[in-house]
Amino acid sequence: MYLLGISAFYHDSAACLLKDGKIIAAAQEERFTRKKHDSAFPSEAIKYCLTEANIDPKELTNVIFYEKPFVKFERLLETYFAFAPRGLRSFCKAIPVWVKDKIFQKTVLVNSLNEVLGSDVDWKGKLLFSEHHLSHAASAFYPSPFRSAAILTLDGVGEWTTASIAVGSNSSLEIIKEIHFPHSIGLLYSAFTYYLGFKVNSGEYKVMGLAPYGKPIYAKLIRDHLIDVADDGSFHLDMRYFEFATGLTMTSKKFDGLFGAPPREPETLLTQRDMDLAASIQSVTEDVVVRLGKNIREITGEKYLCLAGGVALNCVANGVLRREKIFDDIWVQPAAGDSGGALGSALVAWHLYCGSDRSITTDSDGMFGSYLGPKYSNEQIEQQFLACGAKFEKFDDRELIERTAEALVEEKAIGWMQGRMEFGPRALGARSIIADPRSPRMQKQLNLKVKFRESFRPFAPSVLAEDADDWFEEGDASPYMLFVSNVKQDKRLEIDAKTDLFGIDRLNVTRSLVPAITHVDYSARLQTIHKETNPVFHALVSCFKEKTGCPMVVNTSFNVRGEPIVCNPTDAFRCFMGTDLDVLVVGNYFLRKGDQNSDLFDKYQEKYDLD
Repeated sequence: MYLLGISAFYHDSAACLLKDGKIIAAAQEERFTRKKHDSAFPSEAIKYCLTEANIDPKELTNVIFYEKPFVKFERLLETYFAFAPRGLRSFCKAIPVWVKDKIFQKTVLVNSLNEVLGSDVDWKGKLLFSEHHLSHAASAFYPSPFRSAAILTLDGVGEWTTASIAVGSNSSLEIIKEIHFPHSIGLLYSAFTYYLGFKVNSGEYKVMGLAPYGKPIYAKLIRDHLIDVADDGSFHLDMRYFEFATGLTMTSKKFDGLFGAPPREPETLLTQRDMDLAASIQSVTEDVVVRLGKNIREITGEKYLCLAGGVALNCVANGVLRREKIFDDIWVQPAAGDSGGALGSALVAWHLYCGSDRSITTDSDGMFGSYLGPKYSNEQIEQQFLACGAKFEKFDDRELIERTAEALVEEKAIGWMQGRMEFGPRALGARSIIADPRSPRMQKQLNLKVKFRESFRPFAPSVLAEDADDWFEEGDASPYMLFVSNVKQDKRLEIDAKTDLFGIDRLNVTRSLVPAITHVDYSARLQTIHKETNPVFHALVSCFKEKTGCPMVVNTSFNVRGEPIVCNPTDAFRCFMGTDLDVLVVGNYFLRKGDQNSDLFDKYQEKYDLD
């Protein structure tokens, strides 16, 4: 039985294909269209999934959409009525779009399926709908290694729900508690993302990365005025400070007055106040997550916890929750945001609609390292490189690893593309930019010359799983880069108090033996590399360890700011040529920047000229 799950029409559209409950393929639409956070119907992702499985559309048993659009429309109407006459402008802008496209979304979905997969199938009869938070919960529990677990979902909003607690046992899954819109910890965090001048639904990572440069001096102000948090973690927002329910912005004039200024203009200089605001909302979020965790353990009695929803991508909060030791173990869905809803909806259909049993492997999960996207053969890679005019060498597996490790030792910045593309927002060693973490200049260099992004943004270490405990205080398995851990004391360097600067200036202080991955608070967003799921990446880092004694590399996503992670060899070459990457390694092909045709530099660097 083949089940196709779809998420679309908000942000991060995606498709996922199951065969008899096993994940065959999953990918976000943005990787194919090259439109960051593409919300369109995932036509290309669907085509990929069917190609990967080598099946005809007629073989699909059902197609499942990840939420119920009409219930979402109900929430929109009731919200406007509840806040009337506030929000009239927003209402007049939103309603025509809903009437035209979204109320009749079932028809839109059927027409889109007809266009992509052909009209000789009764797609209307095959189409099913899940609920938004049920899809999230299913994506977190069913692929987890736990037979029984509690599930916490936190995001902006689904149909009505913004936070939910569920319990899963074998194949059953039941949501037992919910918090409803407009009270949302996800939207509160996004409100600060907006207020700090970053883009909502993508800039939340920046707020999290900025927080360690500040102090949570506004946390009490947030708790006293914006959010009332109960002992059990439930929360209530004072909507006088927000406009997201009915307005065209996230925050209100009253919010500006509380913090003494209007929102920061994007791209302007960050101040210590901005850093303190980021630290404050991060602190409040961590407090809510921990309180919810304690309550969940108390009311469910479950020893294990699964996490999903956009807030579950806050790896700092996840790390705090894990350090509290409330649960024996925590598992986070790597595609925790809306893209993972495609996977969750298919799993809802398999287990809850079809009543199928669940296969559980307690020593691993069901995500296969999240390497669920397309892969390219050496023949396909060479064809695309020749079409681009690339100059390359081809090595056998052993020589390729040796050459790449040598380039890392020489402090080269390397574009690395191997095997199947990752599903979810993190690069996990399949579509990554990698570098030597021992280099004190590498973080700033990669941010400014390769990623074209703010210099304060931290980079993650990808460390051999067997060596993680030697370098990090919480060296537990973290294959999906969804937990923050601290660099161990014996790997830190003493800092002269006179050089321990404030704000962004702290970036220039070398704090550990691996400064390129050590944030200003000694934390690191850890990925553990497992030979079973990514043998090629494991072999590379093992070779680098043999040469240097360092069992890790810098790992950041293979893209530049504003562009999705690369998908195919052509994407990789364009990014390589348009940035200051030194080396590109794709499949068995090794490319040096200095070997490339000089005529190509202007062509590709003009694309990434952001000055």
